[in-house]
Amino acid sequence: MVEQSKTGNQNAQYQLYRLYVDAMFNVAMRLLTIREDAEDVLQESFVEAFKKLDTFRFESTFGAWLKRIVINRSINHLKAKRLLLSSLENEGEPIEDEEIGGNQNFEIEKIKMGLGQLPEGYKQIITLYLIEGYDHVEIGEVLGIATSTSKSQYHRAKKKLIQIVNEL
Repeated sequence: MVEQSKTGNQNAQYQLYRLYVDAMFNVAMRLLTIREDAEDVLQESFVEAFKKLDTFRFESTFGAWLKRIVINRSINHLKAKRLLLSSLENEGEPIEDEEIGGNQNFEIEKIKMGLGQLPEGYKQIITLYLIEGYDHVEIGEVLGIATSTSKSQYHRAKKKLIQIVNEL
């Protein structure tokens, strides 16, 4: 389908769209949380992907390549709205990796509610690291921040999320 799409075959492009639209919408929603923004970013991402199909080299799956476009577009959208990272003060301070009381079993709904209450920057780091599976080097590249900043923001976000969930 990708090869056919590269030649401009609209039928193949539509098939690719149908195959990936739901998953990519979910990626955009996890980062943007506003349906209309996610739909806009999704549309822009597919347009960009189809325009740049000639650059796709099969070094990864088409889905992974498209997901990177969706995430980058989502982050650029947030940057435009100035919602990126909540606070980067104390960036150079070392973060202690505290052990959080054993095997606490948080309810999924509480965690979802807690994620919704996190500042945007923290939510992005948690989403990219835990849900999307990016490592701190990749997060740094995507967000345009240092790897150490990604790590420290992740630890702060995790601590804040645990605090919020414990209060629910």
